[in-house]
Amino acid sequence: MFIAGYILTAVCGYALGSLPTGFLVGKAQGIDIRAVGSGNIGATNVFRALGVPAGIFVLLADAAKGWLAVAVVAPLVCAWVCPTAGEQAREWFRIVGGLSAVLGHNFTCWLRFRGGKGIATSAGVLTALVPWALLIILGVWIVVFALTRYVSLASIAASLSLPLATWLTHCSSTLILITSLMTLLAVYKHKANIERLIKGTENRIGGRRSPPASDDPKQTS
Repeated sequence: MFIAGYILTAVCGYALGSLPTGFLVGKAQGIDIRAVGSGNIGATNVFRALGVPAGIFVLLADAAKGWLAVAVVAPLVCAWVCPTAGEQAREWFRIVGGLSAVLGHNFTCWLRFRGGKGIATSAGVLTALVPWALLIILGVWIVVFALTRYVSLASIAASLSLPLATWLTHCSSTLILITSLMTLLAVYKHKANIERLIKGTENRIGGRRSPPASDDPKQTS
């Protein structure tokens, strides 16, 4: 029963995370967000291309997908399929739901498995799983962004600090491992940004934009 429950949680979490919020908001305004700016479907590109209200909406919606997968979907499936599950099993239901939501956002089936980088969705997952660790990495993000004005660099720095923040907040070894995996996935999804940072062609908030040719059309975060 546990295996069936985990599979159902993964399917539901993926389905929720796969909703391409940024793409849908762009389409509602007659714009394919993948064809403007960096080509990303995430909140940063929506902010740049569609404005602050749309960007805030996408940011909150993408975060909500992660939070709902952990705090609502996983407990409901667990209660239905495995009502006698212990605390460790319930934790794994939440983990499976959260990771599936991030994978759904990053590799959405609705856009030929080319999704986002998962930062906002991961933040929603972390809000439900490790809220104190999230506060620490949010502080890291703010400091790095304030110093550099690079959203991507701030996101990478925050992701790299996640396992340590999880450990510092006395979370279980399981959660430390899971957040380490989330870090690896986030850094992998930012590989094009890392290349542009090294070349000095990454877009800086408040600075002059780099030529569109420097963007990687396959990275649609």
